[in-house]
Amino acid sequence: MPQGYPEAYYAPGWGAPPPPRTDPVAVTSLVTGVLGLGPVALVLGLVGLRRTRRGREPARRGRGLAVAGTVLGVVGTVVGAALVAFVAVTTVTSRPLPPDVTEPVDARAVQLVTGSCLETLPPDGEVDRVRVVPCADPHEAQVLTDYRFDRGARWPGAEEAAAAVAAACTLTPDEVAQGMRVVAWSPTEASWRRGDRTGLCVGVLPDPVTGSLLDESATPVG
Repeated sequence: MPQGYPEAYYAPGWGAPPPPRTDPVAVTSLVTGVLGLGPVALVLGLVGLRRTRRGREPARRGRGLAVAGTVLGVVGTVVGAALVAFVAVTTVTSRPLPPDVTEPVDARAVQLVTGSCLETLPPDGEVDRVRVVPCADPHEAQVLTDYRFDRGARWPGAEEAAAAVAAACTLTPDEVAQGMRVVAWSPTEASWRRGDRTGLCVGVLPDPVTGSLLDESATPVG
């Protein structure tokens, strides 16, 4: 009878290689992306993509995790940059002006302070932007005083807020004799939600003036 083949021999440790390990950087990129750490996730995601590319030794798994981390990083970075820009613009456009500016500037009403001189008086109604000029330039109106609501107060309502500011806006007999009138500006409900708690008393003369109404240096133009 023909003899059978000898029994196969296996060398010690001979077998399938161990599976590649999951790259920890790729995992971390996904985690930081989910947590909203956009720039960190973006950097780690790019590093993870490089570490998990095909043909790299040692081989690592987790390329899909690195891709997801990179995408979340891009989204988080863009959203974060937009938020920072919004906060910066809001801060600049709500910063109080000096009492007398050195050159004409378009400003929001919430930036006005006692002493601000207005080139023209805006029409009746909600006031957003005004043209503020140096008081030495011709102007129609000037902020005489301000009224401060309590920081912790609740929104009183449009009519109540206007009445509170108007009650604080008074003129002297001499100012009345000059034909001056006073206009009261109060916060709107929208500006109140943004933290605006200041009402303004704006003095208006019949004709444009130069100089300040506060130190009695105002002189009719022409």
